[in-house]
Amino acid sequence: MSDLNLPVLDFALLDAGPEQAALFREQLRVATHDVGFFYLTGTGISGELEERLHRAARDFFALPEADKLAIENVTSPHFRGYTRIGGERTQGEVDWREQIDIGPERDAVTDPEAPDFARLIGPNLWPAAQPELRDVAIAWQEHLTVVARTLLRAWALTLGAPEDYFDEHFGEPSTLLKIVRYPGSTSPEPAQGVGAHKDSGVLTLLWVEPGKGGLQVERDGQWVDAPPVPGAFVVNIGEMLEYATGGYLIATNHRVVSPRHPEDRISVPFFFNPALDARLPLIALPPQLAAQARGVTQDPTNPIHGLYGENALKSRLRAHPDVAERWHADLLAARA
Repeated sequence: MSDLNLPVLDFALLDAGPEQAALFREQLRVATHDVGFFYLTGTGISGELEERLHRAARDFFALPEADKLAIENVTSPHFRGYTRIGGERTQGEVDWREQIDIGPERDAVTDPEAPDFARLIGPNLWPAAQPELRDVAIAWQEHLTVVARTLLRAWALTLGAPEDYFDEHFGEPSTLLKIVRYPGSTSPEPAQGVGAHKDSGVLTLLWVEPGKGGLQVERDGQWVDAPPVPGAFVVNIGEMLEYATGGYLIATNHRVVSPRHPEDRISVPFFFNPALDARLPLIALPPQLAAQARGVTQDPTNPIHGLYGENALKSRLRAHPDVAERWHADLLAARA
């Protein structure tokens, strides 16, 4: 794997004794300080569960259009459900993909005094024609939630904080699972599957269909390929972890280039984030790490909020303008 453009970390080292666990934490710190991205092997995800997820994704996107549109996200004020091809934006440009968004299963908040970001809380939309999708999605999220919590404890220790630092400040996690299909492009130029962006939360664990490339990560001002590695997730940190470390850890731009027709590509990112009402305080880094902190990225077009709910709402309003215009015109007017 020495020719890969991203570091490779073995999650199993955390259970291989104190020295190996310390080695993993050091590799984790370096990878996310230098790159913000890495491959993660040894997570214990079974091949059987991967196959169930892959098959469920393929079966969902093969449903008749009417079955998918029955749960279209424009019917959900909480940005849940199916997004048709071309229904999402990055940096104002159309992303060429279709997907289903699945979050925590909650009742909608009806309190008129609730903060704006409470509008993201609500029920999922599940396809009636494919009841098995719900079971595999829940199983996938449960397993990756354990992986994500363990990674955050490892980060806390290697950054000089108590092991339970993120547990203490996370509250009830706000998760998001996207099951995505990128159709092939016939354009002679590389097409935008997803435009360049940074994730707005804390941590992303990405499963990519074996043998299918397209993900690219920005390193030293250049776009480099991050092809799938068998049995591995692609992991990256988001803006909230950059915020919590004063820029010592870095959220990195990435994008997806559409496959060439007639190929397509399945991709399943899992976003693990704090409660919407959680505000991550800055970690008091050890002096040798604090000296290397670069400060939080300052981009007037993309402010990073310390309160996770504001960061999440910013991202959803921007990415799904049709949902925003239908259900949240008052928020758009207030932010204009």
